[in-house]
Amino acid sequence: MDLTLEHITHRYSDVPVLQDISLHIPAGEILCIIGPSGCGKSTLLRLIGGLERPDSGQVLQLGTPPEGCLNPLTYVFQDFALLPWRSVGGNISLVLEDHGIRGKAADAIIADVLARTRLSDFRNALPRQLSGGMKQRVAIARALAVNPAVMLLDEPLSALDAQTRELLMEDLVALWTRQPFTGIYVTHNLAEAVRLGHRIAILSRRPGQLREVIKVETPLGDRHAGQPELESLQARLWQMMKDEAVAADQELLNV
Repeated sequence: MDLTLEHITHRYSDVPVLQDISLHIPAGEILCIIGPSGCGKSTLLRLIGGLERPDSGQVLQLGTPPEGCLNPLTYVFQDFALLPWRSVGGNISLVLEDHGIRGKAADAIIADVLARTRLSDFRNALPRQLSGGMKQRVAIARALAVNPAVMLLDEPLSALDAQTRELLMEDLVALWTRQPFTGIYVTHNLAEAVRLGHRIAILSRRPGQLREVIKVETPLGDRHAGQPELESLQARLWQMMKDEAVAADQELLNV
């Protein structure tokens, strides 16, 4: 399923947040969205996901969701959003219960997504027994359980240490390689953007406007940490953003 954003504009009270954003995200592509603090990245994701409605413009879902899709759009958040009293399997089953899927049918789906996220041995563990990286794997497994057409990822690795982020980036690439999915990935981390995005959309400081969309030429499965072409692209992105990032930081400090 493709997504098309047409002239999205949004404000909170008298504060303009986003201005005239138009984008097309084809099925099977991961689009990373970057920009200075406060530029409206997460707001744009909420508008795409239907959690808020834009003041003007529209988000179009084009084509049909994949077979067995329970939720066309599903979120992965940075805070994991796991129920502490439910086991790993129980947290995943929650999204299936909403669709009336229980028993053997639910068990099969849970077993599949746990295997895909390397969590099969932890089905009965509670969230308090897991590391931060494993908790985020559970959140990803839960999102996969509904077989979404589009995954909306809101800075999913920002609460993790550098080594764990590296492992989770490898996991996400492996998941996409085995079964390509459409993803919109909001991040402030440029290394994540160049490792995970087929394209990178750069927003200006508030009100966020689309400055440029850059295609990452290196195939997703061939990328790794320290790769010269990725480090060069990361440096280029920072040079494009640096002045606006400084200005945005001063604006936020003066609020």
